[in-house]
Amino acid sequence: MRPVIVFDLDGTLVDSLPDILRSFLHAFEREGLPAPDASAAQLTLGQPLEAMYGAFAPAERVDALCRRYRAHYAEHLADRTRPFPGVPELLAELGARGYLRTVASTKRTETARRLVEATGLGPFLDHVEGTDAAPYKPAPDVVLRSLAAVGGRGAWMVGDTVGDIRAGQAAGLRTYAVTWGTQGADVLSAARPDRLEPDLTALLSLS
Repeated sequence: MRPVIVFDLDGTLVDSLPDILRSFLHAFEREGLPAPDASAAQLTLGQPLEAMYGAFAPAERVDALCRRYRAHYAEHLADRTRPFPGVPELLAELGARGYLRTVASTKRTETARRLVEATGLGPFLDHVEGTDAAPYKPAPDVVLRSLAAVGGRGAWMVGDTVGDIRAGQAAGLRTYAVTWGTQGADVLSAARPDRLEPDLTALLSLS
């Protein structure tokens, strides 16, 4: 059974922050609601979209904000989103070493797969799993479904948020936290990942 490295997508493999924030704040404008500062909105990234909006808007407006976001983001998901430096090469090398490479994202599956293809990462990944009807991270469901889809043996969960790390731990995987995404080393260290690194390069020394 081949080993599997499971990756989060946003903030881990791709720098998608500009496009996500743009769509997030756009929804407030379209709904005529006061928008939070971008820095405050950024702190909610990695949570389900409903929870992100729930932090800044009345509960009865959250559904409308989510619809606005999804419509705008569907058209602009890769305007400025790009893989982090060296990610395609790293994924290719992991594949050459016999690893299966999967994604376990908080995005809906269709959206996650569209983003993977739009950023050119499709050839370097064996499966992309999103969170549709199952519980969101830190529940391990999306990680376990990602593993089951390729029939491999889980080796590492790699992510940029505490939710990613806790989901990996709950799935029984070793965990690798990368700090080039949305949460810094001080926040991530509290989740006690097996590795805490500034980028993904160290994965090659672990494989």
